[in-house]
Amino acid sequence: MLKIKHPQKTKPGWSLDERDPKFIETIMPLLGFLYNYYFRVQTSGWENVPDEKILIVGSHNGGLASPDTSMMMYDWVRRFGAEKPIYGLMHPKAWEVFPALAEIAMKGGAVIAHPQMAYQALRSGASVLVYPGGAEDVFRPHEMRDKIYFAERRGFIKLALRENVPIVPAISWGAHDTLFILADLYKVVEQFHKWGMPWLFGVDPLVFPIYLGLPWGLALGPLPNIPLPMPIHTRVCPPIVFERYGKEAASDRTYVNECYELVKSQMQQELDNLIQQAGN
Repeated sequence: MLKIKHPQKTKPGWSLDERDPKFIETIMPLLGFLYNYYFRVQTSGWENVPDEKILIVGSHNGGLASPDTSMMMYDWVRRFGAEKPIYGLMHPKAWEVFPALAEIAMKGGAVIAHPQMAYQALRSGASVLVYPGGAEDVFRPHEMRDKIYFAERRGFIKLALRENVPIVPAISWGAHDTLFILADLYKVVEQFHKWGMPWLFGVDPLVFPIYLGLPWGLALGPLPNIPLPMPIHTRVCPPIVFERYGKEAASDRTYVNECYELVKSQMQQELDNLIQQAGN
């Protein structure tokens, strides 16, 4: 007997089709209010965005709320419109722990942080936004708030080299003051896990911060937070173009490391300049 195979629905986060320009336009007034009155964002450098697909590389700040991310996306839409496609790579664990919020983020252009989706998005002609440091970056201790931290991840370099796209750094300052991360206790909690303590929701959180912030006061673990109304400064920097591109360049470990250090050092210099100017 012939069996008919019915097409399976794509798993959440694994499709570019969930991005909804109409939904994005609907939430723009709310984002605009937060942008102008709550975070009082000051931004610059958007003239540096070239008229081609790009890989935007950002520094992550402010806990799970990560307000600088939504403010950057607001700036993108108000300058280029909701129809100009851009996709943001979001950690796979977001779909495991916060599926409802992940579904909303998908409408705004979030896809799962996997090389397959990054390549698919770029090859569709869209730009891609990535925060290489991920959870370790967004929950880095407050004393590291002025540091570019990628957690030594170099996948974004290989992506840019393979797809022959420029990297456009996007930096911000101020969002890491919307909560105060005192320390990361992950190593301690990981040891308890090895002794038999299960992970909450069965998910390894990768970080286990202790922080001061709303609504918890003192919080343990990567809990969602309500950001404090601190001013945020953002800047889009000139594109970084490497000397060599292609599969061979992406497979050259020494060259990949050189490109990584170049991006990291240039972004740190831009952040230092932004902090100095914002403080004046």
